Amino acid sequence: MLVLLPPSEGKAPVARAGRRRPVDLERLSWPELRGPRARVLDALAAASARPDALALLGVGPSLAEEVVGNTRLREVSARPVRELYTGVLYDALDLASLPPAARRSAARSVVVVSALWGALRPGDAVPPYRLSMGTELPGIGALAAFWRGHLDGPLTGAAGTGVVVDCRSTTYQAAWTPPAPVAQRTVAVRVLREHEGRRTVVSHSAKWHRGLVTRHLLVRSGSTPRTPRALAAAVAEAFRCELLAPARPGRSWTLDVLVPDGA
Repeated sequence: MLVLLPPSEGKAPVARAGRRRPVDLERLSWPELRGPRARVLDALAAASARPDALALLGVGPSLAEEVVGNTRLREVSARPVRELYTGVLYDALDLASLPPAARRSAARSVVVVSALWGALRPGDAVPPYRLSMGTELPGIGALAAFWRGHLDGPLTGAAGTGVVVDCRSTTYQAAWTPPAPVAQRTVAVRVLREHEGRRTVVSHSAKWHRGLVTRHLLVRSGSTPRTPRALAAAVAEAFRCELLAPARPGRSWTLDVLVPDGA
């Protein structure tokens, strides 16, 4: 099983100097991504030093300090991904409180798709940064298009022959579309709210429920699901859900997780 997650805008602060080392591109998962990572890292540092940095990165004045921090990413202390992201999805997933067996499962199966690093596993250590996949970075261009050229091999390989659980937002889905053989066992998790017989797509709180779904899949004691139908059955142990077949061959399945109004 491979679980694809988006990153979070919220990140833990830089660790105190001397306690942890800076990022080492040679030690991150998928060494073949070292070159692309270095290109984006250098382009981000250059863009963040410009007078128009906030506009380039699409952020407001309240994040100016984080943008300045982008110019020092090779120098500041890094922390493992399992500790780095602090947003809604990661609060629900709560990797730190997982039982030992579930933590080992997360280390093998969870991958975060990142605008800066391409793809990361929970044990990879990187510094906090400010960059969204929707950004067009000078010298790189649109980041989703840039990473599409580099992530196919690593993520297709990581998918292996098992089911792929796609909890990414659409912005991050654009960085890697599973090829047809992988798409037929890929399931995109969508969250719908039910109210008086009607269903609507949930936006912000969808992150919370995707985090809960991921946690359930990691902590459950049953066998690891290897097909979309087995995945739906596993999720149904804790959530109301419906599995939708692909609209046409070569596309992913969709798992609708149904939440009541107000959840």
